[in-house]
Amino acid sequence: MMGGFDSWISRSVECLILSFFLLLQSTCAQQAFVSIRCCAESTFTEPSTNISWIPDDGWYSNTLGCQNINKPVENYQGDKIRIFKGDLAKKWCYNLSTTKGHEYLIRGTFLFGDSVRTSLAILFNVSIGVTPIGLVNGSDDSVEVEGVFTARNHHIDFCLLKGTGDPYIYKLELRPLNVLKYLQGGTSSVLKLVKRVDVGNTGEDIRYPVDPNDRIWKAESSSIPNSLLEKTPPNPISSSANVSITTAVPLQVLQTALNHSERLEFLHNDLDIGVYNYNLSLYFLEFIESVDTGQRVFDIYINNVRKRPDFDIMADGSKYREAAFRFTANGSFNLTLVKVSDKSLFGPICNAYEIFQVRPWVQETNQEDVNVIMKVKDELLKKNQGNKVLGSWSGDPCLPLVWHGLICNNSINNSPVITELDLSSSGLQGSLPASIVKLAYLEKLKLSDNKFTGVIPEFPASSMLISLDLRHNDLMGKIQESLISLPQLAMLCFGCNPHFDRELPSNFNSTKVTTDYGNCADQGSSHSAQGILIGTVAGGSFLFTIAVGIAFVCFYRQKLMARGKFHEGGYPLTKNAVFSLPSIDDIVFKSIDIQNFTLEYIETATNKYKTLIGEGGFGSVYRGTLPDGQEVAVKVRSATSTQGTREFENELNLLSAIQHENLVPLLGYCCEYDQQILVYPFMSNGSLQDRLYGEAAKRKTLDWPTRLSIALGAARGK
Repeated sequence: MMGGFDSWISRSVECLILSFFLLLQSTCAQQAFVSIRCCAESTFTEPSTNISWIPDDGWYSNTLGCQNINKPVENYQGDKIRIFKGDLAKKWCYNLSTTKGHEYLIRGTFLFGDSVRTSLAILFNVSIGVTPIGLVNGSDDSVEVEGVFTARNHHIDFCLLKGTGDPYIYKLELRPLNVLKYLQGGTSSVLKLVKRVDVGNTGEDIRYPVDPNDRIWKAESSSIPNSLLEKTPPNPISSSANVSITTAVPLQVLQTALNHSERLEFLHNDLDIGVYNYNLSLYFLEFIESVDTGQRVFDIYINNVRKRPDFDIMADGSKYREAAFRFTANGSFNLTLVKVSDKSLFGPICNAYEIFQVRPWVQETNQEDVNVIMKVKDELLKKNQGNKVLGSWSGDPCLPLVWHGLICNNSINNSPVITELDLSSSGLQGSLPASIVKLAYLEKLKLSDNKFTGVIPEFPASSMLISLDLRHNDLMGKIQESLISLPQLAMLCFGCNPHFDRELPSNFNSTKVTTDYGNCADQGSSHSAQGILIGTVAGGSFLFTIAVGIAFVCFYRQKLMARGKFHEGGYPLTKNAVFSLPSIDDIVFKSIDIQNFTLEYIETATNKYKTLIGEGGFGSVYRGTLPDGQEVAVKVRSATSTQGTREFENELNLLSAIQHENLVPLLGYCCEYDQQILVYPFMSNGSLQDRLYGEAAKRKTLDWPTRLSIALGAARGK
């Protein structure tokens, strides 16, 4: 009797110690959590999870972007989201502290109620650092985007990228994974969560504090094929028995499972279209006491390929076992567990599994340039709080969308570097930022038309600066010999600084450096002289065009009269004929806003490449529709195309800098995961070739004056 009582006391003490250990572990784990509830008014603790949440005013203090959600969402405490707007900003990032070399889970939740919906479709990308990790569609009420990464630095950016409509976010969570090693410390990949399933669970999702890493294990049965459910349903089983073993998955998750006498099959048809690599982790716990080693043996198939034969959970003497696989899939995934009939007494069982898409880590901007430009931003903010340009600078300065005023080039170990900085007419004041001279690859710097004061900071002899424009400020001091002596300097403008010494150093070489000598031809804006120059050129071009036109008409009239064409038969020139003369205005070279689409965005627009409308030397052409309703033609470079990366870049660079009335404009491009894609407006009337030689339904009879007009236009490049 006493022995039984002693045993009861012993088990009670063990349970108490275990409970205390779990509580201590959870408490310590949460101390490293970063839990941000956007637009929250103050810090609060969520009763259901005991997680402490902080507002995001440390990142974004403007409450004008906060908006209530009228539509109630189950299991969510807050009722506000942050909506990001702005003409200059292209991305909005939350910069979070990390420990270099540690693995982290990061999760963004995006809620969207009826009260904030508009007629414009909302579609935007989310990235970890500069690596795209998910696409948020505003038509979905709730979207979770989760990824696992290894910290390369002491911070990480979680960014919302400008797309269609205004991006928004509800909450953001960062969790250190401690002993879990999804990436084994590797930094070359990011894992995008596809599914994390608590198999057999028919109740609530399981997360912290049950899972000290705050992974959310979802109760889901939709992955089981309907045919299997109808014919021979799998058996949901559970156990409340305590298992004294260490597992990577909470015991409460493992205590539910599905089993079947012959086979289990899990089907997912919602994977991304395109060939991607995936990681699969399976978790098994044999909690049925009557099953012994060798009595539950099954084969594991992935997409109908046997990956692990004769799998026995208890083969190593433990009731718990894991299995990890890497596979390639395109749009769908099928996991099948099949009983080995001649070796097994019991059918297969599955307790939990996780699916991750493997995404290569995208190389970020040169870290030295990032550090310097962030220091420049901090120095400017001292006297320019609330400046719109500086407020739009968030995340990586070059990727995936470049900051306003910056131009970057890929030149240092495939890492972008900053080569141009244009902050002219940005309403800035105070001293010139001293750190700006440390941008090692800066070639052009334009700070004109601001209210900068003080002296020009000294550039190092190693500077690659070619052009410097400081006009229309209130600088003091004089041009230093070290500035004039920079080896690459070719242009220096510093006029209209009333307190600046215009005298140039004795070593100034006018044949090497072009300068305005500090002169201020006008007291208005530096754009006035530029406007006069443009007006003069445009006026001269117009007069030249008129003169050439008159000469051409006279010559053409005399030529026709000599041949007797004005009064003889044949094909007369009618009002349908269009004779146009080349003009400098026909072709316009300018900077055009070409969008950088993600692969997910392209797949959504084309409905996963559903409608093929043509093929050429570059590759296949698909019809698609953008969220704003515009129809587009999407050219996808094939693997067998004779045009390589150089031709793709040449076409991209040319079409992004030229406009013409008879040239189809380039709307955007995609260069992701070895895919090279160009996006143009869809031309519903087809091409000239279709009209002349295409299918009978597309042909159209063109009279000879129209053909002549087309031929003349083609000869002139029109």
